[in-house]
Amino acid sequence: MPEQYAIEMRGITKTFGSVVANNNINLNLRQGEILALLGENGSGKTTLMNMLSGIYAPDAGQILVDGQPVTISSPEDSKRLGIGMVHQHFKLVDVFSAADNIWMGREKPGFALKRQRYDEIEQMSKKFGFDIDPKKKVRNMAVSEKQTLEIIKVLYYGAKVIILDEPTAVLTVQEIEKLFSVLRRMKEAGHSIIIITHKLNEVMDISDRVAILRKGEYITTVNTAETNEQELTEWMVGRKIDLNIDRPVVEKTRPLLEIRDLTIKNDEGATAIDKVSFYIRGGEILGVAGIAGCGQKELCEAIAGLRPVQSGLMIHKGDNIVGLPPKAILEKGISMSFIPEDRLGMGLAPSLSITDNMILKNYADARGLFVDRKSGRADALRVIEELEVVTPSTETPVRRLSGGNVQKVLLGREIKAGPNVIVTAYPVRGLDINSSYAIYDILNQQKKDGVGILFVGEDLDVMLALCDKIMVLCHGRVMGVVHAHKTSKEELGLMMTGALDLTDKHEDKPAGIARDTNITAEHLESAREEEN
Repeated sequence: MPEQYAIEMRGITKTFGSVVANNNINLNLRQGEILALLGENGSGKTTLMNMLSGIYAPDAGQILVDGQPVTISSPEDSKRLGIGMVHQHFKLVDVFSAADNIWMGREKPGFALKRQRYDEIEQMSKKFGFDIDPKKKVRNMAVSEKQTLEIIKVLYYGAKVIILDEPTAVLTVQEIEKLFSVLRRMKEAGHSIIIITHKLNEVMDISDRVAILRKGEYITTVNTAETNEQELTEWMVGRKIDLNIDRPVVEKTRPLLEIRDLTIKNDEGATAIDKVSFYIRGGEILGVAGIAGCGQKELCEAIAGLRPVQSGLMIHKGDNIVGLPPKAILEKGISMSFIPEDRLGMGLAPSLSITDNMILKNYADARGLFVDRKSGRADALRVIEELEVVTPSTETPVRRLSGGNVQKVLLGREIKAGPNVIVTAYPVRGLDINSSYAIYDILNQQKKDGVGILFVGEDLDVMLALCDKIMVLCHGRVMGVVHAHKTSKEELGLMMTGALDLTDKHEDKPAGIARDTNITAEHLESAREEEN
């Protein structure tokens, strides 16, 4: 007798115009198992799961739930069949409490909300080991609490199949361990779980089986205990890839930029960065770790001259550059490249072609009435070739490119400018494994060339392998700066949550430098020699 699955997808095909997102996919999920869905960006993972959750309907194929053919044409159909999906971007109302976010989805809640909703949700939370206050407003919750609420919400409505889309993207190590503990408890209670992730170490840790997609095609499903990260990578990409990230040893040079007691406000007027001090040294990659929203964005924008500074100094060759626009900073001798988190909103002009985006950085320097598009096209071709950008031509508007290819265009343009300082926020977010490692190689080459790099990242394994030092932020304050090869993910996670404060051992703490703007490069270098 054939095995009956909780979910079975047979011959699923989904197209968007001429793009085939899923082509004849066969996938099954057993009762009471955790299945990891793995694949490069653009391989069709989320599209496939969106058909289970009722957001899309398949163009061809059949879906079976508990062995019975079903039609899922809306999220309500999915909910009725016991399928719940927790999306990457949470669907919560900020001004409502945790309990009210759950109860507002009831079909017939009545005119008034019942007081027992708090008790019901608290009991469900305890059953699976969740820790959440039902009366707490969503706007006051941490990211991990919001994710917990989303999971409780789908459980409350009777979901036996839970789909999690990149659930660990913005969690600390400790929060990930807690989430995985809850998922294992849910599995023991008979729930079937699909987890979409790109983190191979997490796949090996949490899943029972792994299903691999590549370019919209189903490749294989393997038992996790019978495979390894290298084998999974080869199935994903289609060829062998070296998973080791190099950290070349480069001779230290003097600090290129000194940040002193910097205080910055966010868009709402609250303090995003609070008296932060560090320096960016040539030939060194300084990582910045922290839970999402701890001031990373504001810090990067302030250093690039795009956000006002409330107080503090940014010193280059004895001059304070706070308040100077990007062009004036360049005239001071700092050739800075900023690769923002918001690629299309801030980094590139989405309606312009790749060629025109290459020209944007220096079009003001053009002589005469006409822009030199010939050299811009040559630069675009070089970036497309070196970074393997998938595009019909150099004249394609960047808004038509996938997220990963947009990031490659942005990074390629900024590197081409020949900077001596690079400030980059999440440079591999949205990139597949192959492209990510190409970016790491590019950053390491810049490091070898004496460039100072500020690297804001979210994957602690990558930061530990790539960065020389890591500065940890918690609520806009520095918890410490540590050598990457002398710390661990667990220590970084404790610092990110504020449970561990190593500021007394702050390795980049100014060593007796006078707090004024009349600081010379010699003073800086002398102080650093004393520290080291």
